[in-house]
Amino acid sequence: MQCAAALALLTAAGAGQAAGEKFVLISHAPDSDSWWNTIKNAIKQAGEDFNVTVDYRNPPNGDLADMARLVEQASARNYDGVIVSIADFSVLQKPLAQVVAKKIPLITINSGTLAQSEQLGALMHVGQPEYEAGLGAGQRAKAAGIKSFVCVNHYATNPSSFERCRGFADALGVDYKAATLDTNGVDPGVIESKVSAYLRSNPGTQAVLALGPDSATPSLRAVDKMGLKGKIYFATFDLSEDISKGIKDGSIKFAIDQQPYLQGYIPVAVLAIMKQDKTTDLAAIKAKLQANPKFQARLAEYGLTPSYGARHISSGPGFVTRDNIGKVEKYAGQYR
Repeated sequence: MQCAAALALLTAAGAGQAAGEKFVLISHAPDSDSWWNTIKNAIKQAGEDFNVTVDYRNPPNGDLADMARLVEQASARNYDGVIVSIADFSVLQKPLAQVVAKKIPLITINSGTLAQSEQLGALMHVGQPEYEAGLGAGQRAKAAGIKSFVCVNHYATNPSSFERCRGFADALGVDYKAATLDTNGVDPGVIESKVSAYLRSNPGTQAVLALGPDSATPSLRAVDKMGLKGKIYFATFDLSEDISKGIKDGSIKFAIDQQPYLQGYIPVAVLAIMKQDKTTDLAAIKAKLQANPKFQARLAEYGLTPSYGARHISSGPGFVTRDNIGKVEKYAGQYR
């Protein structure tokens, strides 16, 4: 769907003041995924700053069919705006079409592509370009002499996860499919066992790329037990307390930070401004957001920097290393 057409669908929903408006953010994450706590904190603060209510919904076990039902429920409840991660385009396309058909403003976040977001009729996408993030990480590894790696994928059902692996592999000039290890979920014992088995079977592996805290922590345990801590090149996406410790002690070279706080805060703020100002003009909405003193204070306090495109807003990537970990660890797992 073209941008103008997508925005036209929002016109009827643009009237009214933001005070008292109710939005919902629906993620694909199971209850066990602590990474999303930062986004939960972000939507709470955005709700406070813009005087709106934001519900958080997710499938407890990460079942995408359950997530689709949550989207259908959101449409039926006539929220004033819906924010959703595109965990699987084919599964979510039909229920999200119901949201757009009711002229409920839609913003996509986190996973999925910009093209998918636009095809769904979303106002914008707020997230990290996954392939580019993986590519940048791989270029860092290549500069350090790395020629082989394993990508520990704890969420292979999410298509965007492979983009991270593919970008890293392309930077090294290797086949990402052969280098990707599907852990079949987030069970830490299973992940640790599979990583250990992979490294024993592929002793020439020079690097490990984890796709988040759920795979990073058990992968680190596997590496440590094999006597490879600090010897194998280890990188990961996202931040957690364990990852921060690893960066400081040198067992993790860097973390790719997609600044998840922005993925929670910005969509809520955009929807609220749209209601306050009765506009679907993206340029005007973004200008209002950038001029908002409460938002700017949040950015300054947490050390965050969004990148504004003509339609979409990028929340990353950024790289957290030993050199700048002190600036972000204070808020790791909370606002970073």
